[in-house]
Amino acid sequence: MRRASPGPGPAWEPLTPRGVAAFARAAPGRLLLAQFLVALLAAGVVAWFFQRDWFPVVRAACRALPATGEVRDGRWNSPETGPVQLAGNHYLALTLDADHAGQLGREAHLLIEIGREDVRCVSLLGYLQFPYPKEVEWPCNRAELVPRWGAWQSVIPYLFGLTTLVGLFLSWSTLAVIYWLPLRILAWLADRELSGAQAWRLARAALLPAALLMTAGIFAYAIGLLDLLGLGGVMLLHFVMGWFYLLAAPFFLPRRARPPGGVNPFQPVEKLME
Repeated sequence: MRRASPGPGPAWEPLTPRGVAAFARAAPGRLLLAQFLVALLAAGVVAWFFQRDWFPVVRAACRALPATGEVRDGRWNSPETGPVQLAGNHYLALTLDADHAGQLGREAHLLIEIGREDVRCVSLLGYLQFPYPKEVEWPCNRAELVPRWGAWQSVIPYLFGLTTLVGLFLSWSTLAVIYWLPLRILAWLADRELSGAQAWRLARAALLPAALLMTAGIFAYAIGLLDLLGLGGVMLLHFVMGWFYLLAAPFFLPRRARPPGGVNPFQPVEKLME
């Protein structure tokens, strides 16, 4: 009879395959705590990035808007037709360009152009156009947007952070559903103990190192250590890291215990007579 090998130890860190494997056999509350701490860190970094690198541009753009202007009946109405750059930095630029004919703000990683009939978002990957809804009217002038932004700018970072936190939990749960069956098959092929509930926890825990890598990438991008292409590389690498931990962690689970089966023909005769 082969006894089960010892487990990977107590679950306290999701940074190594052995540490990830430990969460499969730990109490569910331990994994939830680890997920919450990782998601909270990511949410804080995302909110800090927007507040540090985007919000000053938005505030300056509101102050640079024309004194009069509004969006009505699906069109932007203003005496200023542009093209004129309202504000910008290395990360974000906002321009007024009624016909999207200018080339202002192209050096920013994301350019937002306010046009006559739509808003265009331009980046390295191309652009997206968002037409103005005809049934909605909103101001697009300095007098009204400056105080509105001043009232909301302290709340919006929390909304970004909350969205990131909730989005991470939803993505982890969704991906765990996808990875659950492959993990069970891999553990069976590797002759490791892994129940259905343990596979669910292991799939979620294996995604935590990738989330930490992506959080570090966003931080490095925010302080200028990475450019946009570098951030894209980190994003691709964080997918690969998640798959690596999914494949490696099951091999640190204990082996399945097997019942005694049959007589070993190579045992000494005296052993067979006992």
